[in-house]
Amino acid sequence: MISLNNFSKDIVFKKIGNISPTARKLFLILIDILVVPLVLFFGFWVKHESPFSEEFLSTTWIINATLLLGIPFYIFTGQYKSLTRYVGSRSLYYLISRNSILILIIIIIGKLWNLTLPSGGNLVIFLILVSFMSGGIRFLLRDLLLYFSDFKKKNLKKVAIYGAGTSGAQLEATLRLSYDYSIEFFIDDNKELWRRSLNDIPIKSIDFLKNNVHKIDQVLIAIPSIKKSNYKKILDQLSEYNISVLTIPSLSEIASGKSKINSLRPILVEDILGRDEIPPDPILLSKSINNKSILITGAGGSIGSELARKILEINPSRLVLLEINEPSLYQTQRELKNKHPENEIFSILGSACSKNLLENTIRNYKIDLIFHAAAYKHVPLVEENPIIGVENNIFSTLNICEVSQNLKVGKVVLISSDKAVRPTNLMGVSKRISELIFQAYSSNKEFHTCFSMVRFGNVLGSSGSVVPLFREQIYKGGPITITDKDMVRYFMTIEEASYLVIQASALAKGGEILLLDMGEPIFIKTLAEKMINLTGLRVKNKTNPNGDIEIIFTGKRAGEKLYEELLISAESEKTLHPLIYRARENYINYEILLGELKKLRKYLQSFDYDSTFKVLKNLVPEWEKNP
Repeated sequence: MISLNNFSKDIVFKKIGNISPTARKLFLILIDILVVPLVLFFGFWVKHESPFSEEFLSTTWIINATLLLGIPFYIFTGQYKSLTRYVGSRSLYYLISRNSILILIIIIIGKLWNLTLPSGGNLVIFLILVSFMSGGIRFLLRDLLLYFSDFKKKNLKKVAIYGAGTSGAQLEATLRLSYDYSIEFFIDDNKELWRRSLNDIPIKSIDFLKNNVHKIDQVLIAIPSIKKSNYKKILDQLSEYNISVLTIPSLSEIASGKSKINSLRPILVEDILGRDEIPPDPILLSKSINNKSILITGAGGSIGSELARKILEINPSRLVLLEINEPSLYQTQRELKNKHPENEIFSILGSACSKNLLENTIRNYKIDLIFHAAAYKHVPLVEENPIIGVENNIFSTLNICEVSQNLKVGKVVLISSDKAVRPTNLMGVSKRISELIFQAYSSNKEFHTCFSMVRFGNVLGSSGSVVPLFREQIYKGGPITITDKDMVRYFMTIEEASYLVIQASALAKGGEILLLDMGEPIFIKTLAEKMINLTGLRVKNKTNPNGDIEIIFTGKRAGEKLYEELLISAESEKTLHPLIYRARENYINYEILLGELKKLRKYLQSFDYDSTFKVLKNLVPEWEKNP
């Protein structure tokens, strides 16, 4: 129940916070009228100990002159136009400049009219006192207005800012003016800053959180230029305290105007992984894309659409998008054309399984380079629909190779997967056979098209990724579902993967498998726990039954592996790019492979599961089919 006393207090605070601009302006004018005689009196008292000296009495005309000239001068030069609640150091500089000009005018008047002028020392004291007293009152008024504005004090979110550098100071100043936050303290790794303060806010070490985390609601990270590996260390430490963590945008986002320093965002999984990305090599990018006519199959998918975005930054002569899913194609086309209206972008609605469509597209648009990203990738769905999944993934690849060779396309790149290595599921089998097709075509000496493959692991944000699923489950209050506590995966951002695929295409010589360095693998359970902790929640388990989000292990799904690999048996070789490796693996003779694929097509068309699986096992003997 709200007491009458609190109610009346709220009304008073609201009235103070909502004083009209006219009233504020009159109040500031009144302040200046009172300050001038007071300052002149005080200045003489400081210098002469007696304000009623002969010099003081002979110079009292300055009070009248200052008021008669000063107030109109202040009004004319915009002294009362600035918003009081946003008064800063610049306003004080302007005030000193106006007062300096005003004193200069008074000196000129005194000289012209032969009036008694104070000594130079008194004039300096007068300038200093009138400027800083008037400015100080304005700062005081600003703080009072911010404090009482809409009486928000009781609703402030208590936060700590991690980073007491320039960005931290800017964030503190911005948040202080917004008055939605109360900055309790700064955290910084620099020992020299500990026990010091920034704008009267103490700077502490991260260990200070151990006994004081209950005093804050959030930690705001304000270190936009930090290396991701160091950033990960900070997040690892903060995740132990079950505190909500937000961060400011990167320097590039702030510099480009895309974001402001107070545009706080949640911690992304990319931040948790802490992988330092190597900037793309502009020479490799340009070599592969510049002035080329490029076709992307599966262009509406997560990898295909991101490839399209990156390719359009590198000046292709045209970009052709092939996609069977109409909504995905429409969305991708619309986004790309809005962002790159000057580029030639063409959309083809259809399947890479249609040989006639491929031939028509490659001829019409004079395609130089193809990125084959079209495939069914969702492991459980392909397990449940083996005939359709295998047929689509394998024979779209065969069509691409056959048509590209016949029409003399310069280079074709297959987007493969780590699931192709010693596969335990049909999606992985189909990807391994797709690699075998590319290898067979590349080994045929009569063919001149460069066929190469790029193999990498899980991509953050791609369709089927666990990250959006975990985020949704946390938002709904849990539980988070994981198939196995020992599940391990490699992860890479979709942006980095796309740039590396493009650069790999420039390094491709034909027949090799180009492997992307995925960094260190991470336990899926660890990933889920950090995502929970960094939202300020706690994992609910036997040791913490009062936690917020439970993690449930549902058991491995059909065809699922505990860990993924990138190599089969060959040793990888370094390339010109530090994150791209080259491997040559065993392949099947072109004629033999085509004979097996002919049988496979027949069995698939008749939905002969047993015969289909026999051919698949024959082509990929390392396939460990789940019972």
